[in-house]
Amino acid sequence: MAIDFGSVCAAHEKIKDAVIRTPTVKATRLSLHLGIELYLKLENLQHTNAFKARGALNKLLTLNKEQKEKGVIACSAGNHAQGVAYHATRLGVPSIIVMPNGTPFNKIQKTEDFGAKVVLYGNNFDESVGETMRLAEEKDMTFIHPFDDDAVVCGQGTLGLEMIEQVPDLDTVVVPIGGGGLMAGVATALKGIKPDIEIIGAQAENFDAVMAQVEKRKFKAGPSTLAEGIAVKEPSSKDIKIIKKLVDHIYSASEEEIENAIFDLLSDEKLVAEGAAGAGLAVIQKNLNHFKGKKVGLVLCGGNIDSRTLSTLIMRGLVRDGRIARLRFEIDDTPGQLSDISRIIGEAGANVIEVIHQRLMQTVSLKRAELDIVIEARDKNHVKELVKTLEDNRFVVHIMGEV
Repeated sequence: MAIDFGSVCAAHEKIKDAVIRTPTVKATRLSLHLGIELYLKLENLQHTNAFKARGALNKLLTLNKEQKEKGVIACSAGNHAQGVAYHATRLGVPSIIVMPNGTPFNKIQKTEDFGAKVVLYGNNFDESVGETMRLAEEKDMTFIHPFDDDAVVCGQGTLGLEMIEQVPDLDTVVVPIGGGGLMAGVATALKGIKPDIEIIGAQAENFDAVMAQVEKRKFKAGPSTLAEGIAVKEPSSKDIKIIKKLVDHIYSASEEEIENAIFDLLSDEKLVAEGAAGAGLAVIQKNLNHFKGKKVGLVLCGGNIDSRTLSTLIMRGLVRDGRIARLRFEIDDTPGQLSDISRIIGEAGANVIEVIHQRLMQTVSLKRAELDIVIEARDKNHVKELVKTLEDNRFVVHIMGEV
């Protein structure tokens, strides 16, 4: 199978009845805040909460009867694993997913819930791939690559067809890039319908392997990234060839920028996005002048973010916005101080979340005490107004951390 517009259209016809035609919606609040028209392709609403199910299904539909009976095997600790497992089980095809040791239990459980047999092997992805290929040969199973497979790439590209049908007058589309499969497929689809559309890739700075190849510089992987779904060291050479031909620009975003973008999607649009999708919005926010005056589409490629990570990210975002703040007081160690402070905080419209009051491990004098109070406020200005009110009431108070 070749990766071309006709093959993407054929894939669309094959899989359209078994995948969700996810909506492309205007991000109203983000559009207002950014000063652009931003539309989101919500692949986080797909059956497995990510676009990977499209490519997996298209590949499965190319198998003959004997291949289906022997089953399929894949190596993945994330969205590809669930996409293969879901559609393989639905089609009655046995599946094995090899995952590295240390893969979070929730990812293992989700993959098993979709009917796959999970094999844990190796301390990293490369070791797991080696075991996957060994098992594929031993059991004569069909290996489904997450991005270096024509059928998979064409399946991913079907979301591009839907996107341009849903919002035909898009000027620019931003697509996250990891191994290159999603971008190669979507770019092929979009340029096939609208040759003058601008296509922009988004990568994490710590894993900008495709960007490095396009810029002809040496790539060195960073330690880790929140955008783990696009943390690929060795992208597909075939996909890169397509990207070089069809993609207009590739930008990258830092970890802080990706984290902030995920929080903004949740806060402004009430959408749960994983790191790869956050990288797409982060690139738009970072290069906003480039997108001014344009109707911009963003592929929100998935929403499979770990719940503990998301919880921490939300709290950090609230702190960053000044909606959660920690105030440190130096007070007289006498009765009534805490009640006076609480009253002033309440009258100012803020809320006390936590109080930390200890007398032993402090730097103040014996007759004084340090009191930390975590509050919930409207924003940074509200915190500053509250601090001024407390100071006007002769309290010595400091904001812990920048507000």
